[in-house]
Amino acid sequence: MAGRERPATSPDARTTTRGPTAEPRVGGYGQQPGYGQPAYGQPPPGYGQQPGYGQQGYGYRPYGVVPPTLSEIYYNPALNILLFVLTCGIWGGVWAWRTHDDLQKYNGDGIGGIVGLILGLLVQPAVMFTVPNEVEKMYQRDGRQSPVTTLWGLWFLLPIVGHFIWYLQVQGALNDFWISKGSQPA
Repeated sequence: MAGRERPATSPDARTTTRGPTAEPRVGGYGQQPGYGQPAYGQPPPGYGQQPGYGQQGYGYRPYGVVPPTLSEIYYNPALNILLFVLTCGIWGGVWAWRTHDDLQKYNGDGIGGIVGLILGLLVQPAVMFTVPNEVEKMYQRDGRQSPVTTLWGLWFLLPIVGHFIWYLQVQGALNDFWISKGSQPA
């Protein structure tokens, strides 16, 4: 090692020189001048703020989100009843997923879409209590009297007819609330 010189490192640790008359190289070994790493504390290009997330921190989800229109199938009582019958109840899980997801997006809390889907597919009577409960809380936060309460879930005790009465009342309450908040009616 007697004939070789070690590279001298500059104070900012990004430029190096070799030999007594060598030009400084920016950016470290093998990089062209001007293509070095960004200054300390600066994020690399492409690592900006994620869209939809404010300064509130990781996982921040805004609430108060209202469905833009009620023309989708999830809000149409006649089509939902038809699909529920044709799919032998499986559509009830899809409806529970979408309804619980909408309620969580608006309220900022609640069981959410995935749990709603699982309940809708495996424990349908539980959905008959959870949806009216969340709708009731939503109306109360808005300072209004809710047309449904958690006790509406007891309609599952009356086979077939009770399910229709429950669904039509709950979906009507949801649609009325969404329209009052700016959703376009179907």
